[in-house]
Amino acid sequence: MPRRVDLPGADALFRRTAASESAAEAPVASGRVRHEEKITVYVTSDELIALEQARLSLRAEHGVVVDRGRIVRAAVGLAMADFAERGAESELVRRLEAS
Repeated sequence: MPRRVDLPGADALFRRTAASESAAEAPVASGRVRHEEKITVYVTSDELIALEQARLSLRAEHGVVVDRGRIVRAAVGLAMADFAERGAESELVRRLEAS
């Protein structure tokens, strides 16, 4: 006699895993933060190599193990803080005006 197996439906497979906004920003076991938003950024080969070298240097020389995304988020945070504090005199404005 053939057995019929009950499989989960689409609602169970594609449910939201974060219960709330604060849960989305709660650290996971590794100390990383879950992010709900995503952007794509294109970089040159030299910029990617510099980013990877910074990642390796952080690990080898400072014992800080991070991925490239965390480095980019930290750099964005620094740029935004500098812009908020210094406005037109910020490094962000200076570099964007020069490009």
